[in-house]
Amino acid sequence: MAMVEAELMEEVAAWRRAIHADPEFGFEVQDTAAFVAGKLRSFGVDVTEGVGGTGVVGVLRKGNGPLRIGLRADMDALQITEQNVFDHVSRRPGYMHACGHDGHTAMLLGAARILAREVDFDGIVTFVFQPAEEHGRGAGAMIDDGLFERFDIDEIYAVHNYPEWPLGTLATRAGPAKASEDNFEIRLVGKGGHAARPHMLNEALVAGCQLVVALQTIVSRRADPLEHAVLSVTEFVTDGIRNVLPGNVTIRGDVRSFTPKTQELVEGQIRQISAGIAATFGLTESVDYSHEFAATTNSPAETERAYAAARAVRGMTLVADCPPVMASDDFGLMLQHRPGNYAFLGNGTDSYPLHNPLYDFNDRAIPFGVGYFVELVRQFSAG
Repeated sequence: MAMVEAELMEEVAAWRRAIHADPEFGFEVQDTAAFVAGKLRSFGVDVTEGVGGTGVVGVLRKGNGPLRIGLRADMDALQITEQNVFDHVSRRPGYMHACGHDGHTAMLLGAARILAREVDFDGIVTFVFQPAEEHGRGAGAMIDDGLFERFDIDEIYAVHNYPEWPLGTLATRAGPAKASEDNFEIRLVGKGGHAARPHMLNEALVAGCQLVVALQTIVSRRADPLEHAVLSVTEFVTDGIRNVLPGNVTIRGDVRSFTPKTQELVEGQIRQISAGIAATFGLTESVDYSHEFAATTNSPAETERAYAAARAVRGMTLVADCPPVMASDDFGLMLQHRPGNYAFLGNGTDSYPLHNPLYDFNDRAIPFGVGYFVELVRQFSAG
């Protein structure tokens, strides 16, 4: 496929910048959803709004063939104060599109326009615009609202821009592409008091410090070395002050892995180690453990289709069987309901990192992302 025309790409870039300037967080993406719905209707796409709260689903039917493909983009921004100074900088203090969801949304809109007006296929293409990806609730909300029962989707695809890959690159793999994310909170409760009289107390600080160190042995000594996992303690909170030993310690953290087996092992070890250390120091303890994101696991056949689509886009470089990453995306939950593929689209190696206050989606990536989405439909139609 030739690179999509420059005039349309300039228009898609303008959409992207308009979305960037009006960032919205979580499920509160009303302006973005309205913008998306309006564009889809102008292309002749049937639109359903309010799916999963503020999600938008567009359905494009041509013919009566077997094609039942879903294409997904995320719409939400982050609670970060932008430090850029260009014309399309965020107009909402404390919010910005620091992860490129503005680009994902605009690229899928561009693909919808081309597929509606220029491409013949035989079946149904469903465009899924999702809210609340950043805190991992949007995909589940759309699924709970009947995404896969109300709409004809047999397989589903998504891309996410990635600063580590050169512009024009599409990288993906069969199997795990992104990790699951679990969170934990451990509370140790003893008896605090004056720092000069530790022998009269049952303070929790020393036990908490030992617990932090002991948690690091789970991945290094309990998990299978061939099963990737990361356990990070991210918060250590006490009720002590300069001359008061704390009686309460709260330890919070984050766990990344790729399989339910590893998730189960890590959770069990956290509970066991916490109970053991609390008992050793005469404290009471409690553990809250939550599963926030499912692992994003690509199915083999759909990954081969993604490879074929990438090879068909002029100027695009395919990196097949790329390494997985330990970040998470709630698209993984959609892949538990339908087979599909999640791919990384190069944002340029000179890009600021994702979630950085100086990040901006690279508009030069737009033709590659639009072309890739279009080619997924073409490749299916071609058999």
